[in-house]
Amino acid sequence: MYVGRSNRIKTRLQEHSRDSSTHNLAPFAFRIAREETGKSKASYVSDGSRNALEQDPVFNEVFLRAKRRVRAMDVRFVEEKDPLRQCLLEIYVAVATGAKYNDFDTH
Repeated sequence: MYVGRSNRIKTRLQEHSRDSSTHNLAPFAFRIAREETGKSKASYVSDGSRNALEQDPVFNEVFLRAKRRVRAMDVRFVEEKDPLRQCLLEIYVAVATGAKYNDFDTH
């Protein structure tokens, strides 16, 4: 569903699933919430922005449920110390598994 890289995996997993985590710390859950609410299009103006969505009580409840869903997921990881190989591995695994919540678009 999602592929990521981290040098501090335990902390990063906690950030992805903590109830209090914002969109910056829990981007996977945030994308799930966007999909579930039909607000999947990024907005670069105040109305519809990430901050505005987090202030929306309906969206915020869905985002909270998504973080709890992430917390309950099984996680698999591999260790790769070389940064270049990490980058290539992330892209390869995301493509090979069809990880639908990864986003390599430029913003």
